[in-house]
Amino acid sequence: MTSEVRAHLTRSRYGDAMSELAARPRVGPLLRDWRQRRRLSQLDLAVGAGVSARHVSFVETGRARPSAEMVMQLAEHLDVPLRDRNALLLAAGYAPAFAQRDLDDPGMGPVREVLDRLLRGHEPYPAIVVDRHWGLLAANRAVALLTEGAAPHLLEPPVNVLRLGLHPDGLAPRIRNLGEWRAHLLDRLSRQAVVSGDPALFALHEELAGLPGAQPGLAASREVSEIAVPLLLTVDGNELAFISTATSFGTAIEVTVSELAIESFFPADEATAGFLRARSEET
Repeated sequence: MTSEVRAHLTRSRYGDAMSELAARPRVGPLLRDWRQRRRLSQLDLAVGAGVSARHVSFVETGRARPSAEMVMQLAEHLDVPLRDRNALLLAAGYAPAFAQRDLDDPGMGPVREVLDRLLRGHEPYPAIVVDRHWGLLAANRAVALLTEGAAPHLLEPPVNVLRLGLHPDGLAPRIRNLGEWRAHLLDRLSRQAVVSGDPALFALHEELAGLPGAQPGLAASREVSEIAVPLLLTVDGNELAFISTATSFGTAIEVTVSELAIESFFPADEATAGFLRARSEET
């Protein structure tokens, strides 16, 4: 190899490295985005995190490089998700602090066991486990009651439970209060997208908002609707009423676990509870 070729390769590799470095997001603008997303001033963040407003300003503008501890301190006060805390650390030039594994990883066995106990323990009522984008990860046997009649293409992995619920080929035709339930889900998704800043959630919201079903439809009974927005679903000619809850791992220090949610559906009246018990005994 001639000296000219070696020099050319060296310049090429240096140029590639500099381009990659220039394209990498900087920690200052990322922290500023999270601060603005939380509707905090630099002074608010400084007081809450126990640092000076001047230092926050210097970090955001790139005039000061924060330590890894400072990045974590600011991210903690901004309630940044673990996945994005890793991104902040990488942008500041540090290694990620939080591990990330697939749910089927051998090391995630205890988590899978907990999820299985929760799902089985909730029967005969439906319950599912979803990821940060509402992808279905697991479900108990009672969920088949909800998905009866849905088009096969909506049930092929990866299943998105919001798309399944609001699509005309999914649960939508059987939801008696579709307008009310749709508005509830879209509002919840919108808030989740704004809080997380996740482009995939914004895209999902845009997709689902374009589906038919904005009409008010049947309203829930006053007794139920004063507690929570119910799901009124027709199954085998019977109108079932559900109230849902969302559960998460509050002490998670692993990215995948921190993003899991268990959506549990409870009967909102005795007629629904009796129907689900009877169906469970039949199977």
